Amino acid sequence: MNRLLARLLSASALLVSTLSAHAAEVQVAVAANFTAPMQKIVAAFERDTGHRALVSFGATGKLYAQVVNGAPFEVFLAADERAPARLANEGHALAESRFTYAIGRLVLWSPKEGYVDRAGEVLRRGEFRHLAIASPKTAPYGAAAMEVLARMGLTDALRGKLVTGENISQTYQFVFTGNAELGFVALSQVSEDGRLKSGSAWEVPAELHAEMRQDAVILAKGRDNPAAAALVEYLKGETAAAIIRAYGYSL
Repeated sequence: MNRLLARLLSASALLVSTLSAHAAEVQVAVAANFTAPMQKIVAAFERDTGHRALVSFGATGKLYAQVVNGAPFEVFLAADERAPARLANEGHALAESRFTYAIGRLVLWSPKEGYVDRAGEVLRRGEFRHLAIASPKTAPYGAAAMEVLARMGLTDALRGKLVTGENISQTYQFVFTGNAELGFVALSQVSEDGRLKSGSAWEVPAELHAEMRQDAVILAKGRDNPAAAALVEYLKGETAAAIIRAYGYSL
């Protein structure tokens, strides 16, 4: 038994040594709606590959601007498909590396139990002071929220009640802290393993807004970084897929 244990420990040490010898770092820009799943994916990626991922979260539009202005990001996970496509067309990203890593879901959420009904009629009643949305100029989830209000014919009626977050994380904080009674956030922020973590919510029907295909791409600065290529391949694997699905995204 002691000899077997010694062999296992030796094999583990050799594996760790091998991973460390080939480890590299990759700087990653990630859309704010994907914060929770990405944190888990990064932990698994670093454990399984030995590489290290340094991640910055923000609104897709602002991250796009940072890339164009020379930010040292090497991989970009956007909240839409347009920003990675533009970066590829402009020479800032490798077009052949672009792929859809998740399809997002929009949800109307309140931390109060029973406040948001399952058909979103709370919006038509308008018995609230503030409705939080992410900036439709820089955050695809904000643009989708405005599409929903337009489809429901509520844009003008609710315009004066809107409070706008810089990104979807700040929008969630507006609602979570009570600065807005309810708001449009990402399903991944309020659910896990198919269950709402707290409060009440309306999962917005997909036909009320354009499909939110979230694309990833290797940026020009990551062209020769093995950790960048490894992360993209890891995002396509089963470990990442299971985490992504657990937060309510489609693939």
